[in-house]
Amino acid sequence: MEKQTQSIFDKINNWARSSVTLKLISIGILILILLIPSSMLSSLIYERQSVRDSAIDEVSSKWGNSQVVGGPVISVPYQTVTTDVNGKSIYGISYAHFLPDLIDISGTVKPEKRYRGIYVVVLYNTVLKVSGKFSAPDFDNLGIAKSSFMLDDAVLSIGLSDMKGIRDEINIRMNDTTYSCNPGIVTSDIFSSGISIPIDLTSQKGFDFAFDMNINGSTHLGFLPFGKETNVSLTSSWGYPSFEGSFLPDERSVTDSGFTATWKVLQLNRNYPQSGLGAFIGNEGGLEQISNNNLPEYSAASEFGVKLLLPIDEYQKTMRSAKYNLMFIFLTFLAFFFVEVINKKRIHPIQYLLVGFAICLFYVLLLSLSEHINFDKAYLAGCVAVLTLITFYCKSVFKNNLLTALITGILAVLYGFFYSLLQLEDYALLMGSVGLLLILAVIMYLTRNIDWYNTEKTE
Repeated sequence: MEKQTQSIFDKINNWARSSVTLKLISIGILILILLIPSSMLSSLIYERQSVRDSAIDEVSSKWGNSQVVGGPVISVPYQTVTTDVNGKSIYGISYAHFLPDLIDISGTVKPEKRYRGIYVVVLYNTVLKVSGKFSAPDFDNLGIAKSSFMLDDAVLSIGLSDMKGIRDEINIRMNDTTYSCNPGIVTSDIFSSGISIPIDLTSQKGFDFAFDMNINGSTHLGFLPFGKETNVSLTSSWGYPSFEGSFLPDERSVTDSGFTATWKVLQLNRNYPQSGLGAFIGNEGGLEQISNNNLPEYSAASEFGVKLLLPIDEYQKTMRSAKYNLMFIFLTFLAFFFVEVINKKRIHPIQYLLVGFAICLFYVLLLSLSEHINFDKAYLAGCVAVLTLITFYCKSVFKNNLLTALITGILAVLYGFFYSLLQLEDYALLMGSVGLLLILAVIMYLTRNIDWYNTEKTE
């Protein structure tokens, strides 16, 4: 009886060791287990990225955040009268706003790198030369009695998203007279922050204006097209610009030594008129900052400008690389599985798991190294370290130099393949699908003569 029982256990043990089906099930379970460290990789990358963003915010908050410049705009107060539920008249003040006929802006953006620990922050300084002209305000189309307007209390406002970035006094020349600007604005209908000067419109004449703005900022510089015609011309020694917003430059030139760009935006290109009451521009052109990130989002649908990019965002590339982690593990386990089936080399699930952890460790190495050295060098160093580790481990497991070289070669090809996908952003999907098709074709060719039913038989 004991011999029969032992014989049954031996058969079960032999079946378990040689069963292809059971091995595939165990490999599937191991891949599911490795999903845990794979998800932790993404969390780690996001955590390091948030630390980087916090460092950038800290430096930017002291120098000047992303800047958006708008205006100037003429705001004229007028008296309003409403009636409450008791029939009592309530008097208030509202504003009518008038945009300029022409705005010309030119400037040179001088970039500067600052460091907070291991992190790089892109800052800039620019002197914007702004000029243009206003025509006489037309009150007839606003539906408000002209006697309600307080023409001697009008203000000229200029919007700026971060006032800390102002370096010098801003003086506005209107026709032949120069005025010093005051901080703040009297109404938040159009701008949430900026500078202003009082003007007297009792004569209701048009005028030319001109002023210089010496401002600091970080990463992004944007403009609002408030003129009937808005012209912007920028030059910079920064060779990695990204032109953003509602309008791309009409002309641009980008080289490693810098860029030049010019925009021309007409009033017909936006969805608000040249004059109106209250917040008539609304979210279409306001300057309200709604995010505290390094590159804030603005509620201005018509805003346009330039972002100064870093040549390489190591976190973005590491995240893209980590997305291939599960596929890398699957293909590696598949190679190990075929070594088992074709060469009758038994590999324990624990050995699969250790190799899987080594593959996950590559992305931790890549993340940590790329914070200190070039991403390409970090990728190469991580590949060499992990390939060396797996090669020596496979040699001790297989005790066969040819099989060890085969596994090392397969892993090296996979690392090279996934690295090429990182470089081909626009063609990554195409190259990835073609590459996977070739890998599948090779697997099908190499396994075409395997008798899968025979592999289930115990010896």
